[in-house]
Amino acid sequence: MDARFVGIAELVEVPSVAVVVDVMRAFTVAAWAFSRGAEKIVLSESLDDALALKTRHPDWMALKDGPPAAGFDMVNSPGVLRAADLRGRTVVQKTTAGTVGALAVKDAPLVLCASFVVAEATARLLRTRKSDSVTFVVTGEGGQADEDLACAEYIAGRSTDAEADASVFLRRAADSRAAAELAHGVRQGVHPDDVALCLELDRFPFAMVAALEDSLMVLRRCAVPARADDPAI
Repeated sequence: MDARFVGIAELVEVPSVAVVVDVMRAFTVAAWAFSRGAEKIVLSESLDDALALKTRHPDWMALKDGPPAAGFDMVNSPGVLRAADLRGRTVVQKTTAGTVGALAVKDAPLVLCASFVVAEATARLLRTRKSDSVTFVVTGEGGQADEDLACAEYIAGRSTDAEADASVFLRRAADSRAAAELAHGVRQGVHPDDVALCLELDRFPFAMVAALEDSLMVLRRCAVPARADDPAI
């Protein structure tokens, strides 16, 4: 598999397969939302768009980065979200990096959103689809976020069945600027357990696939075969 690692600004053409990585915290939060029963997650272009969607669909739940704000139900924190009851709900998510990255590749035939908590499932899906070329979009810090790059490199290695020492990649994420900012309260809307939850490897058995649905970029959970040679999805 030919793996490319790029920042959002470096996307110059539509990739055939895109894996958008945001470890701290968009796609860790998304995975937790699905684990708490969410049916789908709508990835919003802006805060105003998120609020407009919420206005049109009062039963939807909206979340954002930073501190609580009027009109939003939750903040982008796995520590907060893990206690939510989202059974059958639609979640609208707007974050600084993750949702921006997914929307930047919305025309790609296959878009996966990933973090460490769904790393193995994402790698298995890539193996099952036998993808020849995969573009990993490193969303944080203009493509330089080491927690996102570490996760992307780990998934790339696992997608070719390589034996990868996960601890090396998790250590890089734990030592990243984002982890330090979350741990020391530089960022707002943070739960004390957020960093630890973002570093849980393979917490969930599903991958997450995003696709356009009626002009909205919608993220859904995707069951993945347990083995690469299982029947395709």
